Amino acid sequence: MIGGGLSGAAAAISAQRQGAAVTVVEKSRFPRHKVCGEFLSPQVVEILDRLGVRGEFDACRPEPMRRVLLNFAGREKRFTLPEPAYGLSRYALDHLLLSHARQLGVEVVTEKPAVPFPRIIHGYGRTLSAPKGHRLFGFKAHFSGPVNDAVELYFFGEGYVGVNPVEGGVTNVCGLAPESVMRAHGFDTDSLVASIPALRDRLAPLTRQMDWLHVGPVIFANRFAERPAPGEYYAGDALSFVDPFTGSGMLGALLSGEAAGLAAARGEESNQYQQRIRRKLGRPFGISSLIRWGLRKSWAPLAAQALSGRLLFAATRP
Repeated sequence: MIGGGLSGAAAAISAQRQGAAVTVVEKSRFPRHKVCGEFLSPQVVEILDRLGVRGEFDACRPEPMRRVLLNFAGREKRFTLPEPAYGLSRYALDHLLLSHARQLGVEVVTEKPAVPFPRIIHGYGRTLSAPKGHRLFGFKAHFSGPVNDAVELYFFGEGYVGVNPVEGGVTNVCGLAPESVMRAHGFDTDSLVASIPALRDRLAPLTRQMDWLHVGPVIFANRFAERPAPGEYYAGDALSFVDPFTGSGMLGALLSGEAAGLAAARGEESNQYQQRIRRKLGRPFGISSLIRWGLRKSWAPLAAQALSGRLLFAATRP
């Protein structure tokens, strides 16, 4: 197992529960804050139940979200979610999953053992690069202050900022912006956020608790068309990195991680697993790509106004 994040930990747990001997190679320090929207779709609780961590999840007191607000330069669309979603920091969720894996007997190491693994699950995240000048950068910080039960997205050109509650009365603010926009603000994220009137007003009662975290370049890509080598399985961002505004990234990571762990433990052919998981994750990736194209062409706001909010949400779930 390479990577101990969401997909890697989910894969380790599911494989270990099948009786496999599992080693996770994770070089980074855990737990840690990560640039992430920290939005968990309603379907996540079913996966957490199967992984045996629902009790630990509930004990973290994730913040429920029942409403959605989409803001396009002042034009708003609001709708309610069919079921509550949840906000939980990656700091808490990564720690919860990897700790549970260790409790089950999973070995966690920082260096790849000399003896080769018979099967490898790649859950190491994104590794792609982009040409300078045309890159996207992500950013995230936690804020204190009044919270609500909504996930809010504020779009500006090809960029956007998401606002949603997480545990402990904290609000997560996470966004994505083109390199040209970041450069225009001197890569000062406070300046960028303040330049979006509706977002500036939304954050006025809140106080930033931490320095902004940044990541980049962010590339939306997948391995769906590739044929993996025998005994190698891809999960999470290593398999498919979907545009974060869909809110389905963490769900997809847990779903593919669980499936990869089961496939590896049962000796399923890598290509069969990849075809099966493609059927689950292909739709949200394709729809998010269409929406991003619409943002570049400026018709996405009109489409969002015309379409049912619940239909938009359902179409971007695995």
